[in-house]
Amino acid sequence: MSREIVLDELQGYTEPVELDREVAATLRDTGLVSVVPAHGGAWTILPAGKVGAVQIGELLVRVKPKEKVGLNRLLFLLGYAADPGFRPNNVIGSEDEDLFAALGESLARHGERALERGPLNGYVSVEEALRTVKGRIRVGDQVSRRPGQLLPLEVSYDDYTADVAENQILRGAIRMMMQVPRLSDPLLGRLAHLDSKLEGVSVLNHGAALPVWTESRINGHYVPALRLSEIILRSMSAEAGTGHRMVASFVVNMATVFEDFVATALKEALEPYPGLTEWQYEAFLDEAEPGFRSSDRVRMFVDVVHCVNGRPALIFDAKYKAASASGAYPNADHYQMLAYCTALGVPRAWLVYAGRGEPRVRRIRNAGVSVVEFPLDLSQEPEALLAGVVELAKLAFFVANQDPDSTSART
Repeated sequence: MSREIVLDELQGYTEPVELDREVAATLRDTGLVSVVPAHGGAWTILPAGKVGAVQIGELLVRVKPKEKVGLNRLLFLLGYAADPGFRPNNVIGSEDEDLFAALGESLARHGERALERGPLNGYVSVEEALRTVKGRIRVGDQVSRRPGQLLPLEVSYDDYTADVAENQILRGAIRMMMQVPRLSDPLLGRLAHLDSKLEGVSVLNHGAALPVWTESRINGHYVPALRLSEIILRSMSAEAGTGHRMVASFVVNMATVFEDFVATALKEALEPYPGLTEWQYEAFLDEAEPGFRSSDRVRMFVDVVHCVNGRPALIFDAKYKAASASGAYPNADHYQMLAYCTALGVPRAWLVYAGRGEPRVRRIRNAGVSVVEFPLDLSQEPEALLAGVVELAKLAFFVANQDPDSTSART
């Protein structure tokens, strides 16, 4: 009998539930939730700082983001952080639909479009030992591997084949999706049909680095399927668990997703302005002292720093945190921004939060430093969300070139 447990990312209490001990251990190992023993053999399940879904046999556990970010928006944030060309229409399914069913349906539809004209073919470099000459003889390898032997020959040549990076990625995602329990038989049939079209394409090893591909006119019809496939392969796992139950999990850290998205979107938004944008900008809080190594200094890594003429001009830091009931954010964030501004000699830092509201400026006493709290509403449509980042970049660059004593984020 199927069973579903739905949690909010910030949920602090849940009623204990009855679970098989092996299921409880498997669920805990996914990292989506914490699972601790409760009274009477029951278990308490609480969010563990991640969002996503885990399917263990007939049990489905979902953790929803705090900002009511639906499936399409979540995958947009994930995809855009890896590739600014990603758009939410790469995912097909309603916001409240079962995550695995929506992912499977999206992959099937995009895969069908990609393979409508048959698998993509391309040239790949092959090195192997043959008894006849094909391509170029690798003399160095022949001498070192087969001294004094004429056959077989170590050769290299270009082969026109379907075993290219695009098909390997697509087949890897299809194979993984086919292992998800409780997908409908019609959907599994469509995925199996797509897999058969890719017969002879290498199957990627679980956890291996994804092969590199470049968007072009030739593979343009593959791109939506490839972008979705890469998200599936990076964020999802599907395998047999304890007790021979099939386990599928799609688990992401929303703090990391938000920080990566803001960094990517800011870099894009700041491109029209003079200067260079750097991620995880390395700096030191303390002065260098004679006789001391840099490893002894207080090192800092700032999320995003925009430098003009080689000097830091704009500082941004993304925080996926919840505001208090009064709308305030943690004091530690402002201490951190004060340290960044002091060390880099910049009078203003921009704290980018996931949430609703208007920008707010806090002037730090006796320091000549201001910290701007700039919220980004993740429930917005992607176009509006990206427009918010463009506004942030424009505002930050404008204010940085105005009166340094200005106290308004919008002056």
